[in-house]
Amino acid sequence: MSSPFPAEFLWGAATAAYQIEGGAAADGKGPSIWDIFAAQPGKTWRHQTGAIATDHYHRWQEDIALLQEIGLHAYRLSLSWPRILPQGSGAVNQRGVDFYDRLIDALLSAGIEPYITLYHWDLPHALHLRGGWLNAESPAWFADYARLAAEHFGDRVRNWMTFNEPQIFIQAGYVTGVHAPGLILPAAEVLLAAHHVLLAHGMGVQSLRAHSRLLPRIGMASCGIPVTPASDSSADVEAARRHMFENRTFTMESNSWWLDPLFKGGYPDDGLKLYEKHLPLFGAGDFALIAQPLDFFAVNFYFGPAVRAGADGTPERLDYPMGYPQTGFSDWPVTPGVLYWGPRFCYERYGVPIYITENGCSNPDRISLDGKVHDPQRIDFMQRYLNELGRAIADGIDIRGYFYWSLLDNIEWAEGVKARFGLAFVDFPGGRRLLKDSAHWYKAFIAGGARLNIGRP
Repeated sequence: MSSPFPAEFLWGAATAAYQIEGGAAADGKGPSIWDIFAAQPGKTWRHQTGAIATDHYHRWQEDIALLQEIGLHAYRLSLSWPRILPQGSGAVNQRGVDFYDRLIDALLSAGIEPYITLYHWDLPHALHLRGGWLNAESPAWFADYARLAAEHFGDRVRNWMTFNEPQIFIQAGYVTGVHAPGLILPAAEVLLAAHHVLLAHGMGVQSLRAHSRLLPRIGMASCGIPVTPASDSSADVEAARRHMFENRTFTMESNSWWLDPLFKGGYPDDGLKLYEKHLPLFGAGDFALIAQPLDFFAVNFYFGPAVRAGADGTPERLDYPMGYPQTGFSDWPVTPGVLYWGPRFCYERYGVPIYITENGCSNPDRISLDGKVHDPQRIDFMQRYLNELGRAIADGIDIRGYFYWSLLDNIEWAEGVKARFGLAFVDFPGGRRLLKDSAHWYKAFIAGGARLNIGRP
C-alpha cells in the first residue's frame, strides 16, 4: 500500500538524562531530587538508582552510532539541569556544558537533529531545599536555566521542549509521593506547584526565543491521557472527546488543566469549579505569560481506555476485558487506537502541528542462545500503533514526527531496570549494547518509505 507518511516525516527515538547518563557525581554535577530519592531504602525496585544507569555519560559515542545504525533522523534527549547548574542557579559547571557541546556536535555531524527537553524530572536538589516548585521564584530559576541553554546551545539546536510530562511529575512527586521528591501535599500546594510549572514554561519559552541564535521551534511534551471511543458512532466519539478533556476528580493527570492554559489562555471552567476551594491567587498577567505562542504540540501517548456514551450521553469508561493484551510495564494495555484518536482530539481542540514525542512498550527481553534479542511483541506493537498513526495522517491530522521510547533500556524511574523499553538491549551491569529485532524492523520500516503491511486491527 502507499505510505500515509510524507517524505519529510521525522523518525526518531527518545531518552532522558537521569535514565541513561549515569555519572551522577562526575565532573562537578550536583545531585538531583532523583539522586536523593532513589538512594533512600525502599523507594525503587531492588534499590536501583541512576548513579550509573546505562553510562551514557561515558558511552555517548556508542549511542550515537546506534542512532545512525537504525537510520533515525532525530534524537530527543534531555539536559540534566544539575549537571549544568549544580546548585540550580548561580555558578555554571563548564564541564557539564562541554559534555552537551560534544554530544550535540556529534549528533549534527552524524546527520541527526537534536530535539532537546530542558526538564525531564531531575530538579536540582539544592532548589528542592529552597522549596522547589512551591517557591514563587521557581519560574525565574527555570527561565535563567533556559537562558543558559539557549546561549550555549542555541547556535546549533533549533528544536526545544520546556518540560516533559508535568502531569506525571506533579502527580507522582507531590500527590502520591511514589516519585521524587516523594511528597504528599494538600491540594492547595499541589495546585500552586503546578501553576508555578506553567509560569516556568512561559518564562522558559521567552528565554529560548530571546537568547537562541537560531530561530527556535518550541513545544512542551505533555503526557497525553488519551481516550478511544467504544465504536465509531457519533455518540461514542463525542463521549470519548468529552471524557478526554473533562476534569471530574482531583488529579493532576489531566489533559485540559495543563494544555488549555498553553493554547487557550486559561484553565478549563470545569477544573476551576472542581478546584475552586484550593486555587492559588493568579497574577494579572499569568495567563498571558503562560500562553506563549508554540510551534508544535508535543505529546507522549502509550495507552488509554475506551469510552461509550451512556443513556443521556454521559461518558462511560469501559473496563478492559479479561485476556486483554498487555505490555510488560505496570500491566499497561495495548490500545493502538490512541495514536489515531489522541492526535485527532488534540488537533481538533488546539489546532497545532503534532509530534509524538514518546510511544513504546516494555517487554521482558533477554539475549537468546543465538546471541540476539528477539522481541516480536514490540514489533507487533509498533506495527499496530503506527498503523493508527498513519490513519490519522491520512485523515488530515497534521502529525510531523514520531519518537520511539526509548533508544536504550534504561532506569525506568522507581521501577529500575525491570522495565525494558529500548530498541537497544543494555546488558546490565556491564552496559554492552545490542540492537533488538525491533530496531532492525524500525530501520527497514523507515528505509522502505514507512509502508505498513498490516490492516487495521
